[in-house]
Amino acid sequence: MPRVARSSLVRLAAPADAVRAAAVEHLRATPVEPNILQVPPLPDRQPEIPLTLEVAEHDGATDVTITSSGGIDIPFFGWFFVPLVAIAQRRARGYGAQTLQAAIAGAPLPPPPKQVVALPPVAFTPDQSRLIATAAAATAVVAFAGALFGQLNSAISDAFHSSDPAIANAAAVTRAGALFALVAISLADRRGRRKSILIGVVGSAVACALSAVAPNLIVLTGAQLLQRAFLGTTATVAFIAVVEEAPEGARAYTASMLALAGGFGFSLSVVMLPFGDLGNWGWRIPFLVGAASIGLAPFIARHLAETTRYTALAGRTDVLRGRMRDVFEQHRHRFVLLAIVAFMTSVFNAPSSTFMNKYLTDVRGFSNSGIALFRTVTTALPGLVGLLVGGHLADARGRRPVAAIALAIATATQMTFFLTGGPTLWLMAATSIFMAGASGIALATLDAELFSTEVRSTSNALLLVIGVIGSVAGLLIAGGLSDQLGGIGRSTAVTGVGALVVALLVVPLLPEPASRSLDEISPVHTTERHDRGDPGEYRLDP
Repeated sequence: MPRVARSSLVRLAAPADAVRAAAVEHLRATPVEPNILQVPPLPDRQPEIPLTLEVAEHDGATDVTITSSGGIDIPFFGWFFVPLVAIAQRRARGYGAQTLQAAIAGAPLPPPPKQVVALPPVAFTPDQSRLIATAAAATAVVAFAGALFGQLNSAISDAFHSSDPAIANAAAVTRAGALFALVAISLADRRGRRKSILIGVVGSAVACALSAVAPNLIVLTGAQLLQRAFLGTTATVAFIAVVEEAPEGARAYTASMLALAGGFGFSLSVVMLPFGDLGNWGWRIPFLVGAASIGLAPFIARHLAETTRYTALAGRTDVLRGRMRDVFEQHRHRFVLLAIVAFMTSVFNAPSSTFMNKYLTDVRGFSNSGIALFRTVTTALPGLVGLLVGGHLADARGRRPVAAIALAIATATQMTFFLTGGPTLWLMAATSIFMAGASGIALATLDAELFSTEVRSTSNALLLVIGVIGSVAGLLIAGGLSDQLGGIGRSTAVTGVGALVVALLVVPLLPEPASRSLDEISPVHTTERHDRGDPGEYRLDP
């Protein structure tokens, strides 16, 4: 992102020499020319914003032009941070001006400016930025392709003359793709993160091509089963990769960058909704676009590096990687809690996301174009801000409180969405998406952090399968009860009860890894320790 310089002017009732002395003493300024001083960035702040002071004396008073520069290099979504950096620069200039004014007047100095929420707490190295950017691109590609079936299921239902239960059953069957993903994700512990991500990107494009030419719902369901497998593979392993590569103190924030990319891909699928209004064939066009994404695979392959943490582990001979039994021996308590969370939240999330468009179409009378507008307004910006705020708060305040509070609010508001109409629809949807973004990033970061490097992918693959089982259960419950409860909205709302219970009772039992290094949270389990007969489950004090 370009470093844009901005300036402010302040007039001080003091000679220029006194102003320069105050700047040197209180702002750590360094003279670079007779009338120009350079102020270094405040320590432990991101972005780093240096100030330049240009001093000019006029009739016993001094004009100081304060120019701020600097910025951040956030891959993929740097454009979003332009206004946030502008706020940080304005605060830095204001702090400089207030400090000089207070020093000249002999008043107490002002406190340093507050960190701007949603800006990264620490700096990224070029290698970290490159890996995050490439993983984000891969995630956006598969997120777009993976969301098409859910977004277009109403048009697909009309094209194939399928009932609500038939579409629900098809969506449930596609979740079985997690069983295929289990293999590819687990492979990431034995062969590296990079290979699994690339498998997912290529496979996703192939699955889209098969979906685009599917002659009936059965073939389409089979293609989408594969699509789910490749989506789960890429999204899970890419998330693990960025958490492993993230600088300490910014793991949740870095994870939110990847989630933003996934949200971007999802938003593109929403943009494709109007194609569903073009007749029985229009829904196939977005899948053809997804198939064309295979052209991005060579670019991703060239720029995607292996994580430094995995590379270091792969060179060790005293560590066994990817053993499923180690997940249960070393991380039993953590795994059980996270499995309960994954299952119960998926029971609600799957029917909620799958049937939202169908609910808006069949119950609330929206057209596909109207849904596109609705989802753009209530999903794009709220979700984006929710991810950023959630990542920032999860690093600053801890994963557990953010996950518990945001998950409870997200679930309650989404249940209300499926039970109401009118303007409430818009408010409940936007609130739910915002809170879901915050809770999702906190929970997903916990999934990656609470397992050691040698089984991090394997454990997350198992959690994915458990989440998929919950998704299938939720889809079957919502689809099966739709007639008895008087519509898909009411039956979907019922599936949210379990997620509320999890938010209030289970999430608070999870350990808190914020402000701890990955090696402290989940140290590598060596064969030497195993040979001593000490498999020992890792514990982390709350």
